[in-house]
Amino acid sequence: MKIGVVGCGNISGIYLVNIGSKFKNIQIAGICDLIRERAEGRSKEFGGLRIYRDMYEIFADPAVDIVLNITRPNDHYGVTKAALLAGKNVYSEKPLATNMEDARELVELAKEKGLTLGGAPDTFMGAGNQTARRLIDEGAIGRPVAATAHFLGHGPEGWHPDPEFFYKKGGGPMLDMGPYYITTLVNLLGKADWVTAFGRISFPQRMIGSEPHRGEVIDVEVDTFTTGAIRFASGAVASFTASFDSYTDFSEYIEIFGEKGSLRVPDPNTFGGPVRLLTPGRGYEEIPLDKGFTGNSRSLGLSDMASAMEEGRMHRANYMQQLHVLDIMTAFERSSRANAPVAITSPFERQPLVDPDKICGTY
Repeated sequence: MKIGVVGCGNISGIYLVNIGSKFKNIQIAGICDLIRERAEGRSKEFGGLRIYRDMYEIFADPAVDIVLNITRPNDHYGVTKAALLAGKNVYSEKPLATNMEDARELVELAKEKGLTLGGAPDTFMGAGNQTARRLIDEGAIGRPVAATAHFLGHGPEGWHPDPEFFYKKGGGPMLDMGPYYITTLVNLLGKADWVTAFGRISFPQRMIGSEPHRGEVIDVEVDTFTTGAIRFASGAVASFTASFDSYTDFSEYIEIFGEKGSLRVPDPNTFGGPVRLLTPGRGYEEIPLDKGFTGNSRSLGLSDMASAMEEGRMHRANYMQQLHVLDIMTAFERSSRANAPVAITSPFERQPLVDPDKICGTY
């Protein structure tokens, strides 16, 4: 299937590397960016890709099967809506939108038009997380009762070339990094039903330390420290902290605690990583990963979406998952503001494990 790419920022590079090389069932039709120089740079880097005048030229091209929306988070809703209205299937970077009202509108629009909608993250489809899920489903740790996850760091202003949007509405550590952690948790533990949380803006201003905006000051609009608990329909409870306020850098693993043992799941922003199983009297043992992707395989979810469209099934990185993850993430802020637990009302169903003998797009 032919992919029209909207957005040529930092994340576009790995998508352009993997589409058509690692995943043979998808190819680049062309690219565009509001800053044409970015598109020209990517086109030159990848052998002369077609540059569309703007996203509307992509939407009008009958050769484009799927629009890949890798714009900034605040632009996801507008670009995806415009593409759906033009009759295009859409795969977007995370999150689906920055609030539940907009996200629900996109889902209903896709349903109304009979279009396929999905998006990142797809790291949960990597060999690391797939191995962990198989072990849990097979009962290696018994019934899961609790989990803990942390994303701790001091924000992207020290390295990102244009970090301001991380601290504006639609940004923050929860919407930026939370999708990886929450997506992994729901794939391991199933549907969530309640969230209770606290959050704060610890530093009202941030100074950029990276070029080309070194020395400029960002006024912070979103919580930069969020912590709370998610209760799942199964009864399991997970604690999660997302922070741009810590000089400690910790995102190494998620731990799932079960009746018969514990499982350390790899950093959810990776496709591989070690899976370690703890059973009483034996300590942690590293488990060999199941067959699958272990390197940076962004576009895996897009490839699976293209395969699913041809096979008439639900793809794994689908809109239902995106909506449920956004419901959970935004519930952290809603709970903090209300100083009360918040119910999660969006539906969610886990999709089958990736078939190791029929890896998406490579067979």
